[in-house]
Amino acid sequence: MSSPNASQALKSLKAIQHELSDPLVQIQTLSESARKLPSFEQRLDEIGLYPLRPTEIEILQINVGKMCNLTCAHCHVDAGPDRDEIMTRETMQYCLDAIQESDVSKVDITGGAPEMNPHFRWFVEEISKLGRRSIVRSNLTILTVNSKYRQLPQFFADHRAIIVSSLPCYTAENTDKQRGSGVFDRSIEALQMLNAVGYGQEGADLELHLVYNPVGAFLPPPQEKLKGDYQRVLKEQFGIVFNDLYCITNLPISRFLEYLLRLGQFEEYMQTLVDAFNPAAAAGVMCRNTISVGWEGTLYDCDFNQMLELKMERGAPGHIRNFDIHKLKKRKIVLNQHCYGCTAGAGSTCGGEIIK
Repeated sequence: MSSPNASQALKSLKAIQHELSDPLVQIQTLSESARKLPSFEQRLDEIGLYPLRPTEIEILQINVGKMCNLTCAHCHVDAGPDRDEIMTRETMQYCLDAIQESDVSKVDITGGAPEMNPHFRWFVEEISKLGRRSIVRSNLTILTVNSKYRQLPQFFADHRAIIVSSLPCYTAENTDKQRGSGVFDRSIEALQMLNAVGYGQEGADLELHLVYNPVGAFLPPPQEKLKGDYQRVLKEQFGIVFNDLYCITNLPISRFLEYLLRLGQFEEYMQTLVDAFNPAAAAGVMCRNTISVGWEGTLYDCDFNQMLELKMERGAPGHIRNFDIHKLKKRKIVLNQHCYGCTAGAGSTCGGEIIK
């Protein structure tokens, strides 16, 4: 099976004015699948989970911008060097105010490459002052760009940030297919830099987790088995250690949706997700304990809804400046057909499998 080639995807869908850069077109495409397949709401209703509501709000996931040094073929954000959407310091302060007044325990910072936001370091420092731990979702290669970014591993260690790093495969061939030529080698260098300051090392309180995304139109393999393969190969060949591996299902939106449609695999992939629907995974989806914040401050039920611009239901706070934990806990979560991706097989969250 051929896989998307990031080395050929030099520009974002938005930059080339592709029709799928419009979230409405993506939603229409997903909605058409509901004519042949059961709607996601219907499946939840069958197992007594509709309407879907929060359990507890523990994580604030903040997209600080769509700018990135890579243009990866599977990217659901459609991030890249040609994207200039960046969260302002003012909006970050609203996020800090929300964190301080709530019982949110972790702050998940994502992008793009979040490190490229000019206020990134200040933001991590302020989160640290509030006694919360930052989760930084890094593409790794950004840490090798220049001396400014090469200082970040020690900065992360100083603030005990949890690092979640994309590494689609433990081989150069598969990683570079998805993310671009030379990405694997630069990722290995970055992981060695993180290991050198204590990340992933036994006994150190510096967590380093890797993320696996399938390189084609199929579901991830069992997470624990794949973790063992990653640990063995990376340790033997590069001396790299890490704490955990997160297997995340590719959701049929943005660039991965474009890939599926281009290869005529969209309907087949949607059928795969529907057939693999797991009621136990549905009960633990991340939108039940996470609030997603867009780069401009808009609130969403999850990161994927954010990219489709599916805002929270009317009555819930619409912007981080109006953050109200009590109203957010009572809201009904907005759903669509892409949600099947989070409930297929062992389930998928930003922290990997739901069913361990």
